Parts: sequence; structure tokens; C-alpha cells
Amino acid sequence: MKLSQYGFDFAPELIASHPAYNRDEARMMVVDRKTGAIEHKIFKDIINYFDEGDLFVFNDTKVFPARLYGNKEKTGAEIEIFLLRELNHELRLWDVLVDPARKIRIGNKLYFGEDDILGAEVIDNTTSRGRTLRFLFDGTHEEFKEALFRLGETPLPRWVRSTVEPEDAENYQTIFASKEGAVVAPTAGMHFSKHLLKRMEIKGIDSTFLTLHAGLGNFRTVDVEDLSKHKVDSEQYFVSEQTAATVNAAKGSNHKVVAIGTTVMRTLETVVSTNGMIKAQDGWTNKFIFAPYDFTVADAMVSNFQLPGSTQLMMVAAFGGYDLVMNAYKIAIEEGYKFGSYGDAMLVL
Repeated sequence: MKLSQYGFDFAPELIASHPAYNRDEARMMVVDRKTGAIEHKIFKDIINYFDEGDLFVFNDTKVFPARLYGNKEKTGAEIEIFLLRELNHELRLWDVLVDPARKIRIGNKLYFGEDDILGAEVIDNTTSRGRTLRFLFDGTHEEFKEALFRLGETPLPRWVRSTVEPEDAENYQTIFASKEGAVVAPTAGMHFSKHLLKRMEIKGIDSTFLTLHAGLGNFRTVDVEDLSKHKVDSEQYFVSEQTAATVNAAKGSNHKVVAIGTTVMRTLETVVSTNGMIKAQDGWTNKFIFAPYDFTVADAMVSNFQLPGSTQLMMVAAFGGYDLVMNAYKIAIEEGYKFGSYGDAMLVL
């Protein structure tokens, strides 16, 4: 498969700038891999496609306010920092991206917030992920994190809209987000409401959680025609003993396992054994899934409508079948489905 095979005519107005008023009332296209049938539904109809004992696997990562605005010492030049991950909480070291990067050198000091409440010093300018900062703060680690996140902004993708609104701090999370560490939301899970989860429970549809802290690599463009030469950023994941046992029990009893989002699918395919069962483990994955690929764990998946040429689209096409999924995207555009983080959903059976 080549990059050019994942392009399609796309108008920016198809990107949703706000979520559906009710999370579970976004539109949902249902694509059946066996019959090729395509249906148009509302997301809360999803439970009609599954039975007692079937299992939904969710990503419970939590997005933190990773974008900060500050100023460079002496010159006062405006600097934007994007927090990637904490390296050492005792030394307050973080991997970050800096914009504009050309103005930052080792030893430069940056200041954030009113009265420069938070400072940082650039201590490494050569990492593959950007820069390493040591934050300067008098107080406990908890007080430091509180200040850091209070100054930070929800890292809403720029292509959704140019400004972040107060309600995005809640909207750009799943309702079950609990493990802090992502800078990108697992958007397929954002369609689930408390009411829908309760209806699943009443019907006997099971659920379990894993964690994959989605990073900025999800927005990175593919710039090579030969997909085998594209490298994706590593992301940290956690799969508990309980989650592994729950997934394996569902597989062993011939119940359907549903991956809620590409982050869940990638994690499941990372930790699966040769016998088709998954293993409890923590680690980092840079697994890049594109056709042809033999999926082992999930029987169905949910994904938002992805942008042209994205690695997420490539994974969905690998799972649903290239021709079927790309035709479904053509229909989605004709029918006015919304794309992106706040967009509509596709259920691939």
C-alpha cells in the first residue's frame, strides 16, 4: 500500500469544530465487512449490534493541559511550549516541543504566568523529541504540577479551530478518563455517555480498560510514499492482569471483542501472543498497522472519521478492507458526516 492510496477530496468544513450536544447522539456509520452493507445510525444504537457477554475495550488515558505560553528571558519573546512527557519528577525534567524552536538555546530561561510564577531552563537542545526543560519552582511536586496544569491549555488540535474554549477542558476527554498522560484524546471513546454505559451494563455487554498515552505522533503527517518506511512515535501503554484476563475470557467463550478506537486496537495488537491471547504488560509501542495486516484480537472496532493520509485511516482500512472503507469514506463525505476529534463515528463489524 502507498500513501497516495489514502488521499481523498476533503473540504475543511467537514471537520467538526464542536462535539455533538449529547455525546451518544453523534451520527454513526455501520460498515459490515462480511456483506459490504453500510447503514446510517445514531451512536447510541451501537448496543443493538452486540449481545450479552460481548466486550468493549476502552482507553482510559486522560489528556492533560499540555500547551503553555510564556516568554523568553531578557528579550521577552513569546514562546509556545508543548509538554510531551515528564522525564523525572524530582528534577522536574520534561520533554517538550518549542515554537519557534530556532530562538531557543541551551541555558535559555523561559517564564510562564503572571509575575513569572513558573520558570524553566533549557538543558538539552538535541533530543529527537525537541527539547528538555528543567522547571524552576519552589514548592512540592504536587504544588508544581498544580501550577503547571493551571497555566496550561487543553491541547485541542489546531485543525479543529484556532482558539480553545473553556468547555474544551471537559469536552476533549472521555467520561472515564483517569490515567493522566495523553496529549491527544482517544476520540472514539468520547461518544460514550453515562447513560449509554448504563444501557450496556443492563444488556450484559461487558467493558474493560487499558491505557495508551496518545502523543503528538497521531498528528504527524506521513511523508513517504512507501508506507513500510514510515516510522511512528513510541507511546506508553499499560495492560493490567485484570484486563488481559477479561479479554482472554471473552475470546475463549467466542464473544465479540470491540476495540474502541485506534489506540485500543494498536495496544491489543502489541500485547497479543502467538496463541491469540493478550498478555498483561507495560511498555512502549511504535506499532504501525496498515494493509495487509492480520488482526488477532478484536472482532469489531469504532473509529471517528479520520483525515486523508493519516495513520489512523490506514489502520481502519486494514481492518475493514481497503476498498470497503474508502468507499464508506466517499459516502460519508456525500452524506455530510463530520470528521476529526469532535466528529462522527464509524463502527466496523
